[in-house]
Amino acid sequence: MQPNILFLMTDQMQGRVLDPEHPCITPNFDKLAARGVRIRNAYTTNAVCSPARASLMTGLLPHSHGVLTVTHCVHDDQCKLRTEHPHFAQRLSEAGYKTGYFGKWHVERSNELNKFGWQVVDPNPKAKAKQNSTTQISLEKYIEGPEGYRRSILYGVNDRSPDERMCGLTTMAASEFLGDALDGEEPWCCFASVIEPHDPFICGKEAFSLYNAEDIELQPNVSDDLKGRPGLYRKAARIFEHLTTREKKEAAACYYAMVTEVDQQFGRLIDQVEAAGQLDNTVIILTSDHGELLGSHGIYMKNVTGYEEVYNIPMVVAGPGIAEGQVTDARVGLHDVAPTLTELGQAEPLRNEDSRSFVPLLQNPEGESANFTQGYAEYYGTRYWFTQRIIWDGDWKLCWNGFDFDELYNLREDPFELNNRIEEPDCQNTVRKLMKQAWEIIRRTNDHSLGGSEYPVLRLAPFGPAVE
Repeated sequence: MQPNILFLMTDQMQGRVLDPEHPCITPNFDKLAARGVRIRNAYTTNAVCSPARASLMTGLLPHSHGVLTVTHCVHDDQCKLRTEHPHFAQRLSEAGYKTGYFGKWHVERSNELNKFGWQVVDPNPKAKAKQNSTTQISLEKYIEGPEGYRRSILYGVNDRSPDERMCGLTTMAASEFLGDALDGEEPWCCFASVIEPHDPFICGKEAFSLYNAEDIELQPNVSDDLKGRPGLYRKAARIFEHLTTREKKEAAACYYAMVTEVDQQFGRLIDQVEAAGQLDNTVIILTSDHGELLGSHGIYMKNVTGYEEVYNIPMVVAGPGIAEGQVTDARVGLHDVAPTLTELGQAEPLRNEDSRSFVPLLQNPEGESANFTQGYAEYYGTRYWFTQRIIWDGDWKLCWNGFDFDELYNLREDPFELNNRIEEPDCQNTVRKLMKQAWEIIRRTNDHSLGGSEYPVLRLAPFGPAVE
């Protein structure tokens, strides 16, 4: 029997907010995790929206699907999605699913989602949110400078209910679809995609009241001086260096409150499925396109740095045939979700060399975790162009930077990435091993740009393609 699929998508949500000891209040997400598998080391394929979302849909790395940065940041003839590659929704639709997509798309420019397997699409809840945008702000903080730049809001609290904002309007549209789909005979796939908790961190006063900003403990790397790290990181951190400790705590409180609001909204959809008696036959997946630095290493947002706060994303999957109440340190990528969903939906597979299904991991987390230890992500910059690759293997992580020297971290010993070990002699065999894996992926997935980077002045990798 084909299961239903409820896909809950956030924007810029850290994976760490789901840790049991984390101060973020997420009762519905916690309940979902208790019913399924939480993949603690899930990661995004790219640090910004469009490439990551295109990878989610296609199962491809960015160099393969063609969307290398956020689509509105470049001219129309750049970063175009290669439409010859099928999306997972197309495969599900062909397999008899009723499909619906609600909320933020941001995969490609046409916004004609029916071309990619989505039969029912929301009537642009973002526009509705703007029509009802009158608010009273009770707390706000702006970022200003350097001279010549306009000021921009970083965080705030307003009096608008989540039901009036994008997250609530998206949930409402998805709920209407579910109202029809739950009464039907065919399996369905409902995708709810909200823009929260993306910056600026503007939450409602009710959710904000659940947090005492003064009591929030900031992460140990908030005061990182970034010595021994690429100069670009230090340059990016300058704009935030005047924030006070109190302001950093308020920013965190607003961000956590936004996550709490999303938890409440998505909880309504889960409850609707349960009330219809279809929870046991519905795969529910919660994830995000990428994370948020939230002051870690002195920086906010994403775009710059390869740190875990940006690349580590939430990933919870629950449903028929999936283990219950399990947490695994296995590593899977956002692009691996597409082949996983086609397998779960008994649809035609997505065949490529970039990704693989992690259904075996969901069925047997303890037995299969050793088969999911490696990861690989790509970054091409946003507006400022530069190249970065992230390679994970077990405890080790290498940031291969085309714009400065590289970074090597042991995530078990140094989870907040304060000690760059790239120059340590005892670590060179580890760097060699990670670079060998990276070159294998480059060859296998036909990344011909980096694959052909042996021109002498471009030999910026610590070890070349023929490394043994």
